[in-house]
Amino acid sequence: MGKSAWVLTGVAVTVLAACTTTPSKPLFTEETAAPEVSSSAAAPSLGGIGDPYYPTYGNSGYDVERYDLKVEYTPNNDQMIGHTQIKMTATDQLTRFHLDFHGMNISQLTVDGAKAEFSREQDELIILPPKAIAKGTAFTTVVDYSGVPSAIGQPALGVTGFLHTPDGAIAIGEPESATTWFPVNDHPRDKALYSIEVTVPQGLSAISNGVLAGETTAGGKTSWRWEVTSPMASYLTALAIGKYRVVKTTHQGMPMVTAVAETIPNGTIDRDIARTGEIVDFLAKSFGPYPFNAYGGIVIDDDRIGFALETQTRPMYSDGFWRGGSNTTVMAHELAHQWFGDSVSVDTWQHIWLNEGFATYAQWMWQESQGGPSIQSEFNRRYSDSSNNIWKVAPGAPGRENLFSASVYQRGGMTLHQLRKQIGDDKFFELLKTWVSEQHDGLATTDEFIALAQKISGKDLDQFFQDWLFTKSRPEI
Repeated sequence: MGKSAWVLTGVAVTVLAACTTTPSKPLFTEETAAPEVSSSAAAPSLGGIGDPYYPTYGNSGYDVERYDLKVEYTPNNDQMIGHTQIKMTATDQLTRFHLDFHGMNISQLTVDGAKAEFSREQDELIILPPKAIAKGTAFTTVVDYSGVPSAIGQPALGVTGFLHTPDGAIAIGEPESATTWFPVNDHPRDKALYSIEVTVPQGLSAISNGVLAGETTAGGKTSWRWEVTSPMASYLTALAIGKYRVVKTTHQGMPMVTAVAETIPNGTIDRDIARTGEIVDFLAKSFGPYPFNAYGGIVIDDDRIGFALETQTRPMYSDGFWRGGSNTTVMAHELAHQWFGDSVSVDTWQHIWLNEGFATYAQWMWQESQGGPSIQSEFNRRYSDSSNNIWKVAPGAPGRENLFSASVYQRGGMTLHQLRKQIGDDKFFELLKTWVSEQHDGLATTDEFIALAQKISGKDLDQFFQDWLFTKSRPEI
């Protein structure tokens, strides 16, 4: 996430903290049970996938292959009707399993076409299949639901998730937001493919991730269908409904779809967003081929959102980033995330510097190429300030409360710059390209990055990374 140029917080979404300016404070900121099996063989798949920072996020016991989402949203009464089909495989023998789902009412739930009993505890949807599911078995869960979607609160970001707007809605947030509009295994460890069909009143757009596979109008409604053909973490799902200036083009032989809210005057933002392909091509020279089959971006007009987010293939930006004029730096940050964060995703949230530090460094690279401050000057300005709060948080283990701290972003970027100086340009950029290639569509940890850096450089870098990533105080140079 990038930090918004006008907001201050470190967020994996682009809040200005990740931008060229130094971040400032955020402006907004009786049921039939399934057959019993022996306790030695059954795994209950309790809520929580094993993330130490967010113990209740995600779920164990299965792996999702694909989500097929069909939602119809009516802005006039803020009502959603949803149908989610989830293709999954049991990784343990299951007598029950969980999904994450926030709000709304469930009218029917089936497992392999048979009605399944379920209960709800806060945001945990607990499902009892008609019979135990053996380990290694593929099965399909279908959930039908409706109601008024509701947002959630994030201390660092304010209100996030599904938000009703004057002419439609948006869904955006990190590390969770998907739960507010469809049932999901909500953690990057369970990336999946997606088909997303959104039906809205005729005249409104419904923008999401991936390739636009269809747009049909009938009976006063338009259905937009999007296909995501590379595994995607759930928090990276994008949804923007309303009146947008939608531009459909191609770049490098692949579709490019951009959308800017019509309430934003046509001008600077449109011109900057049109440079998306140019920025991606610049980054690809250092990181390797762009990892997906579609490009784009969405600019929203909503004062509740003071950040930008690297939603896969189509980052979402608050228009606040352009309050000072042209701003392609925030775009470089979010587009760099397509490699670092989207294609190569964190195994647990502790490793978020692998997303934010890399995206911050990328934005410094881009601004230097455009005649702005050099990477070294960005490093020097921060390093020379011994009272800077970045020396109070270790970016490699920031803790949940500091997940979006300036240290994760800025000191993360500084770590990469010092690493570049330690091992030289050739080895550094070989490292970045190898990292992206070997971890493509996968999950990553800091230990894996350190091991690769040492392998490629031929140097013992343990103390270097200890000082820069896992020690709070300012390292000596």
